[in-house]
Amino acid sequence: MAAVLGQFMEFHPVHGTNVQLDLCKTRATRVESFANGICFSKHPLSPGEIFLVEIEDKELGWCGHLRIGLTARDPQTLETVPEYSLPDLVDQGESWVFAITRNHNKVIEDDTHEEAEQAVDGRHEERNRPKSFFTDTHLYIENVCIPKDKLVGRSRPGRFSHILDDLYKTNALPPTARRSRIGVLYVPKGQGFADMHIVINGEDMGASAKGIPTNQPLYAVIDVFAATKCVRIVQVEYGFASLQTLCRKTIQKHIVHRMALDWLELPEFLKNFCKYE
Repeated sequence: MAAVLGQFMEFHPVHGTNVQLDLCKTRATRVESFANGICFSKHPLSPGEIFLVEIEDKELGWCGHLRIGLTARDPQTLETVPEYSLPDLVDQGESWVFAITRNHNKVIEDDTHEEAEQAVDGRHEERNRPKSFFTDTHLYIENVCIPKDKLVGRSRPGRFSHILDDLYKTNALPPTARRSRIGVLYVPKGQGFADMHIVINGEDMGASAKGIPTNQPLYAVIDVFAATKCVRIVQVEYGFASLQTLCRKTIQKHIVHRMALDWLELPEFLKNFCKYE
């Protein structure tokens, strides 16, 4: 089945033996043990389309966390769902899975000399760019553009939110924490191949797998493993921004700091909306 950009995301009815889906097929809970928690997207992804989940619950006492990736294997054709995504599913071939850790998820590229110089120039440019409040509304990964509204988890509902300034950076959620948001997508590289990218709380971790053939449909893989007990799919909208969102962006352009919103003579509901609370 061909994927449609912006389709309503659901989990596939084929999943690990310890997984229980809710009635909407958007929440997956591992009901026992630490394994047999593999889930798949119901439909294959389109190029540049992100499959995004939020960690809703954790379980202490286990070593390891969520695993996420892509597979070219149609879940419907699996005789049995493997106990583990790593190594079992990957060892079957045509699957690429990345284990999320608390601290080290960024992919370090082996740059050529010219690429390294460009990277340094880019970092200088980033540092010299004036800081502003919420002006970066989209995440850009090469030629892919994803709205950032839903990509970043809130550390505490009603208090901190996805702030791209110093206040946010000091309160950023660890990747494995409750409410952290983690997504997977593939970016076409031409000639029938693509790179897999993992996005954690609005930040691209780089190409975690390269040279993935795109001649077959690619499904998202979510392994609700070990300390990760429950995840919920977050729907991402790719269409035109709503009038509410446009108004919020207009207000944010004139604010230098999140807390400055409290000084405005605006209804409390509107202030919270502008803070993403």
